Amino acid sequence: MEDKVRKDKISLLLADREKISKALAQAVREALLRHKQAGNSVAAWRDGKIAWIPPEEIFTDKNNR
Repeated sequence: MEDKVRKDKISLLLADREKISKALAQAVREALLRHKQAGNSVAAWRDGKIAWIPPEEIFTDKNNR
């Protein structure tokens, strides 16, 4: 019975796609900010290729460069 309750709770959490999307976006912003603050580049997909983005070009949101 306990397993079913846990699965039901997980199903309810996963059903809220907007909340999941916001949480993932926040996690990405935080990871990019940490890389930028540490002076580390990040890998990204640009023009069909992998590109290294230097820390000075990492944008964490519209107002924070």
